[in-house]
Amino acid sequence: MATPLDILKRETKVLIFDLYGTVVDMQSGLTQAVAPFLARKGWTGEPSSFVTWWRRTHFEDSMIDALLDRGHTPYRQIGQRAVAQVMERCGIAHAPGDAEWLVERITRLKPFGDVVAALERLRSSYKLVVLSNGDRDMLAAARPQIGFDFDLMISVQEAGYFKPHFATYATAEAIIGKTWPNVERTSSLFVANHPFDCIGAKAHGFRSAFIDRRKRPFGQSPLQPDLVAADFTSLADALL
Repeated sequence: MATPLDILKRETKVLIFDLYGTVVDMQSGLTQAVAPFLARKGWTGEPSSFVTWWRRTHFEDSMIDALLDRGHTPYRQIGQRAVAQVMERCGIAHAPGDAEWLVERITRLKPFGDVVAALERLRSSYKLVVLSNGDRDMLAAARPQIGFDFDLMISVQEAGYFKPHFATYATAEAIIGKTWPNVERTSSLFVANHPFDCIGAKAHGFRSAFIDRRKRPFGQSPLQPDLVAADFTSLADALL
């Protein structure tokens, strides 16, 4: 009798990846990038805490933007507001150019060490797509840093909302369907390091895979992932 994993492998044709925090190492990469900046500013706190506050504030602000439904604010603009708020919280004197410089570090982030090798393996059996909250030009800038050419890189700008708004996944489905007409909604497996993103994708009708790098509970949502993998190597091992 076929197992759920056998069915998942047989029916999946497209893997859709979140970018920031799933493909690229956002926490460690930004911590390394901002440490010299914070030292120059004379701030003596932990750079990793600064990055965590920045990312949390950005997430909250992007959710507010999507819920207000008053037009999509670019990721860069949300990010600059968020990091400026955190600098104010930390008592760091700053100019507008500082926030711009910090947000630009996101476009230079490198992938987790296991990502590219796993993607090269997965390419033989699946179409590989990115669906990111980043702006279109940010995704273009990320390509050479990642060192891997995805079949498609889709920005939520196409939908006009941040994930996990349902329109982002629906728009990705429409773009994928135009590119590969034989791909049905349930033939797409959405892969993310963030439960909220897996939940949003599953609510839309995609299958989902949770990359549990941080060893944290997924939570009690009824929209549980179809697959849990420790990292990309484990994901490729499971799907091939």
